[in-house]
Amino acid sequence: MEHQALKELYIDELKDIYNAETQLVKALPKMAKAANSEELRTGFEEHLEQTRGHLQRLEQIFKELGEKPSGKKCKGMEGLVAEGQEMMNEDFEDDVMDAALISAAQRVEHYEIAAYGTVRTYAELLGEDTAVQLLEQTLEEEKETDQKLTDMASEINVRAMGESSEEGISEDEEEAPVRKKARSAKA
Repeated sequence: MEHQALKELYIDELKDIYNAETQLVKALPKMAKAANSEELRTGFEEHLEQTRGHLQRLEQIFKELGEKPSGKKCKGMEGLVAEGQEMMNEDFEDDVMDAALISAAQRVEHYEIAAYGTVRTYAELLGEDTAVQLLEQTLEEEKETDQKLTDMASEINVRAMGESSEEGISEDEEEAPVRKKARSAKA
């Protein structure tokens, strides 16, 4: 009986993630359009294609389970997408807008990392070996995307700081956040 309850939870969570990814397919082109940095725009476009692949993997899992992927609205992603839309509606310019977009995108990635990690664990417990492999592949891609966003942010945020400062910043001040990050990475 408990095994069946976990399987029902697993399927429910998969439907939630499927809806989240579907919402993201609609949101990513808007984020790409709002991006000022070519690197960020390209990153959003690449992640859109990757997200379509995530949907295909989920569809494969649903097919193996004999379930349909529909029937659940992911309110968490709905909120994250709405927050991202609010940021895009602000009058931020250039690198400050890109910093805001990265912030919104990383919230989404962290949400997805948590969700995929959870369902992968459920799949392991339920002996769904194929699903484990597919979910692990997606989880790793989500982590890689988050890291790419972090790497872009290390440059874009510094430039954004310069844009938002009326007096600008000196070269020493500009390099300080980068040096501090490098030191903390070594610790």
